[in-house]
This record gives sequence, structure tokens and C-alpha cells, in this order.
Amino acid sequence: MSEDLHIATGSKRERYDSLLPQIRALMEGETDPVANLANLVAALKEQFGWLWVGFYLVKDDQLVVGPFQGPVACTRIRKGKGVCGTSWAREETLIVPDVEAFPGHIACSSLSRSEIVVPVFNNGKVCGVLDCDSVELNAFDEEDRRRLEELVRDIPGLNR
Repeated sequence: MSEDLHIATGSKRERYDSLLPQIRALMEGETDPVANLANLVAALKEQFGWLWVGFYLVKDDQLVVGPFQGPVACTRIRKGKGVCGTSWAREETLIVPDVEAFPGHIACSSLSRSEIVVPVFNNGKVCGVLDCDSVELNAFDEEDRRRLEELVRDIPGLNR
């Protein structure tokens, strides 16, 4: 296992091509999901410099903030509420180019301008979501969707 992270430059595709194998190496052999989630969000935050990167985990029919990097966050989100709760309810990734235009957006930080939320599945059920926020409008696209969905499928100790 390597604790060194190489921050790549270049296109978004090139940065993901460099980062994803590094994240997998960080998680290899580690079965504790919290440790893996923590390293995953730290690596994404370091590589892309997004405002906020973190997980919300399903507990008692709510999303509860888990490992994250960035400003303090909303602690609990109900199913169907905000971007995270809507992603959970729909069981699909949501890309929001402008959070101000998303009905019912929960503003944990007024600096957030765009967002992507990717559901994480365990035994066919959503067990959490990966939430990434940017200070820029339209920061996320189909490349992010594809790569982040791929990444959350591979979290040791969490996905089965």
C-alpha cells in the first residue's frame, strides 16, 4: 500500500486515469469501510480541489454525514430532500450544473455552485452517496459520472 499521492495535471480524463489506480492501491487489503471512504475523499479533494467531497451514509432512514474533506457539513438529510436525498431516492447519479436551480437544494455552504451525487450500493440497496461540490458552475460532466460511479463500485468492505 502506498500513502503517497501523485497529483496529475492535464485533462480531466488524464487526471482520473492517474488517480483511480492510486485510490485502489490505497484501499487494497483494507477492509474497514470508514478508512477506505476517508482515503477516497482525501484523494479526490487533493486531485481536483473541489470545495467539498464526502460521503453520506444511510442510517435509520436518513443520510448521515460520513468521512469528508471541506467545510463543515449538514449532518442529516432525509430521503428525497436536496440533491443527496434525491439521488438516494432515485437510486441514480445526479449532476447539478447550478445548485441554485435545483428545487429544494440544501445549502450546506453558500460557496457551492455545482454538484454531483453518486449513490453507493451494497447488496443492491443504496447504503450511502458520494457528494462532490464545486465553487464553479458546470464543474461536473459525464466523465465525472462514469469515473465516480466506477470508483464507488470498488470500495472494499462496503460493496458486495
